[in-house]
Amino acid sequence: MSRAVLSIGSNVGDSLAHLQSVLDGLGDAVVAVSPVYSTAPWGGVEQQDFLNAVLVVDDPALDGYGWLRRGQELEAAADRVRIERWGPRTLDVDVVTCDDIRSDDPELTLPHPRAHERAFVLIPWLDVEPEAVLPVDGTTTRVDALLPLLEDEERAGVHRTRLVLDRRSR
Repeated sequence: MSRAVLSIGSNVGDSLAHLQSVLDGLGDAVVAVSPVYSTAPWGGVEQQDFLNAVLVVDDPALDGYGWLRRGQELEAAADRVRIERWGPRTLDVDVVTCDDIRSDDPELTLPHPRAHERAFVLIPWLDVEPEAVLPVDGTTTRVDALLPLLEDEERAGVHRTRLVLDRRSR
């Protein structure tokens, strides 16, 4: 079994369609889908807001690198171009966690090294896994305990939308 948490985001083109393409592309591996959030951009690059969501996925045939490759394939299908770090993008698929794997490999760092700093990951994740935990600096911490540690501005930049990712469109 390989259970992973994926954070997906888009702020170029038809962002909702880009997010939907991930859900469609992962098919039956998708266990849970968060609501869609509108979020302020992160990282200091001037750009429009993102649409973000979190997926919980499970596929015994994939490990952390398998989820990374699937995410990269879906990004490529959305014409993702990596020009500027934290810049605008058609689709971003990040592996937040995969099972209890810890990895310092520069290609795949697990858990995601900045997930605990990002309200756009933590808030939707709590929608689908209220009891979620995340290892931070060697200590496993409940995600709901990490959220209040963020700056008010970080949390305030994340807004639930009425947009929905449709599991039936597959």
